[in-house]
Amino acid sequence: MNSTDRPDFSTAPSASGVPSRRDFLRAAGAATLGATLATPYVFGAEAPEHRIRLGVVGGNFGRAFFWHEHPQCTVEAVSDLIPARRDALMKTYKCARSYESLEKLILDPAIEAVAIFTPAPDHVRHVVAALKAGKHVICAVPAAQTLEDCQLLIDTVRQTGLTYMMAETGYYQQPTISARKFYQEGRFGKLFYVESEYMHPGIENLYFENGKPTWRHGSPPMLYPTHCTSHLVSVSGERLTEVTCLGWGDEDPAFVNNAYQNHLWNETALFQTNRGNAMRIANYRKGAVKGAERAYYYGDRMSFYAADPLGRPAMLVHAGQRTEKDDGGFTRAACEAEPYEQPLWWKTDLLPGPLRHDSGHSGSHTFITHEFIQSLLQHRTPTVNVYEAVAYTAPGIVAHESALKGGQNLKIPSFDRA
Repeated sequence: MNSTDRPDFSTAPSASGVPSRRDFLRAAGAATLGATLATPYVFGAEAPEHRIRLGVVGGNFGRAFFWHEHPQCTVEAVSDLIPARRDALMKTYKCARSYESLEKLILDPAIEAVAIFTPAPDHVRHVVAALKAGKHVICAVPAAQTLEDCQLLIDTVRQTGLTYMMAETGYYQQPTISARKFYQEGRFGKLFYVESEYMHPGIENLYFENGKPTWRHGSPPMLYPTHCTSHLVSVSGERLTEVTCLGWGDEDPAFVNNAYQNHLWNETALFQTNRGNAMRIANYRKGAVKGAERAYYYGDRMSFYAADPLGRPAMLVHAGQRTEKDDGGFTRAACEAEPYEQPLWWKTDLLPGPLRHDSGHSGSHTFITHEFIQSLLQHRTPTVNVYEAVAYTAPGIVAHESALKGGQNLKIPSFDRA
């Protein structure tokens, strides 16, 4: 792959569309490294020889990443409350030391950074504890489950001056990487609408473990929005500013006594962005749907349809110059469609050799691994930093509130730095 063919993995443009001071400083930093703004992933002499000493917490999803394969990372210790999961973490990461809890692990002076993959309701509490213990943090999604905790997270990152990254897979899914590249090249023209779907039927199978409810029991779909919101926010840099959301539920006994007092299986939201554009999100957990995380991007010059779970391939649709007659005899523009062969970006030099293999969630896990380590080595802000993480998370919190109010239109507060 030539350098001109690389997609831009830097944080998406500022919400206003005008480069911010932060964007300028990041560009200057990249230039200092001998890299282009579009390519913060640089290998060779630019990267220091230091190895990041990492602690991994959470023995389920926490084993799905590739810290042990990164050439500049060492897993110093792991932690989980359950001994069998601690053992599994040690085996995965070839690590000889473990702790019974996150609280004990973050006291280890040898650990510089912590990867947190604990239950969603614990994320903010655990991230704040790790940051206050002097550790950089990468954490699973979502960033928070209340607007108050979104602010607490931002405040703690500001106060400590340490790095926080959210491990959002949607940012690095192969189609999202392509969409970001199309956007930066101006191929969409005006990107006026994006729709994203997260279909996860059968989630109720995760409601209980060993007869006890897990954090997922009854969890509202829109409190887990980031796999969808990232499909737009990470591409254009827009912010979701208001929402109308409708929910659907039934009398399924699976919801009985859930901690969220939720009865909604599915939530459908229509968002407006700060640029006056629209985004629709369908976050469904029950029904005749096939599992999927996919997005369609609509522009006035080109649209991009990612491959879908029904087997339909990725397509590009171009606004054409010729016209045609529709079945009612009216003249309309004749758009032209062509198949899009989705690149496997994980096979390219966007990743170091040991990480160039397929990984979870459409090849995103190796990218997440590498971005966090590189951001620490290069002393720069990671792509999905705390402001991006909250921009993905807060809209879902407000959307669920809208659903509980029968679809009332609600404003989404901005948490971006003034």
